[in-house]
Amino acid sequence: MSQRVIPLVDHRQAAQRLIMMPTTGSRPEGQLLDARGRTLSDLRISVTDRCNFRCRYCMPKEIFDAKHNYLPHSALLNFEEITRLARAFISHGVRKIRLTGGEPLLRKNLEALVAQLAALRTVDGRELDLTLTTNGSLLARKARQLRDAGLKRVTVSLDGLDDLVFRKMNDVDFPVADVLRGIDAAKEVGLSPIKINMVVKRGTNDHEIVPMARHFRGSGMALRFIEYMDVGATNGWRKDEVLPGTEVLNLLRSEMRLVPLSATAIGETAQRWGYADETGRHDPTLGEIGLINSVTHAFCGDCNRARLSTEGKLYTCLFAADGDDLRSLLRGSATQPPASDAVIAQAIRYLWEQRGDRYSELRASLAGKGHEVRRVEMSYIGG
Repeated sequence: MSQRVIPLVDHRQAAQRLIMMPTTGSRPEGQLLDARGRTLSDLRISVTDRCNFRCRYCMPKEIFDAKHNYLPHSALLNFEEITRLARAFISHGVRKIRLTGGEPLLRKNLEALVAQLAALRTVDGRELDLTLTTNGSLLARKARQLRDAGLKRVTVSLDGLDDLVFRKMNDVDFPVADVLRGIDAAKEVGLSPIKINMVVKRGTNDHEIVPMARHFRGSGMALRFIEYMDVGATNGWRKDEVLPGTEVLNLLRSEMRLVPLSATAIGETAQRWGYADETGRHDPTLGEIGLINSVTHAFCGDCNRARLSTEGKLYTCLFAADGDDLRSLLRGSATQPPASDAVIAQAIRYLWEQRGDRYSELRASLAGKGHEVRRVEMSYIGG
């Protein structure tokens, strides 16, 4: 089989990395398996590396300050480029696309991108599960536009209900009431089912666990507690600040009745528990609890998620050090013309089939070996 050198480059590397990728091969067949037999079905697209919050577990203020060098607008994928790459991923079996950031609602005219993506169809002709993760700060004013453009649902990050705790967590003195208004607006326009994500840090906001569960019981929403993870290299992660999901669950069950629920899809990250009614059965109208235990119970085994960075680099793990440059294929260079859709699809196939990532399973054995220094920041590829 003939081969062609395709430059797939990470912006954090000084040297260009060249991958010998076959120029001929089978067409996309709607399913792609990596080196561990995991399918590709979930694509997360970061549309901006900027955020108006400075949560310490993601974008600590002393690092992401007024002097921080954000990507120039010309480096970002435009909406047509994002849509073209999304179409290539869909040809390999992607059924769900999540827009992330940074804070995705800071991207100007985001609803235009939503409309483009909403028009795409899966390999079997179905609509995409098109969703978005947001800090909720701009959601009240954007919810209807996003829904009208074709967005299906939203996930809102909310790390506490107590206003003092929340302002401390976001570190820009943003009031919790404005996020709650955004959640109400999303529910009103039909961006549901809504998920609420709470990152739990021992000693910081763990006393908000039960109040959060009580507040969202009866809302029909899914409240998910996320173990504080060692993403990126700037958040000062310490294992003693991780509150294991098992402890969260024990605390909740001491205060309210919960029943276990089965997973809704392969690769689902959350262990699901439903609020029980007076008969002891789960009432879906009450909502549910999810536990995302990436630190204490790795779910690498069936991870089906790929991540596309703000300027078009493919990351195959949230904890990856390097990404591969798909933007250069879209735009070409002085020595390479822009690639065809077929070549882009082949590049995605090649990179996914080489994928063997399982960082969470290896975390303990990698500790102290310098790997944490090279991890990409979560704000760059989304959570």
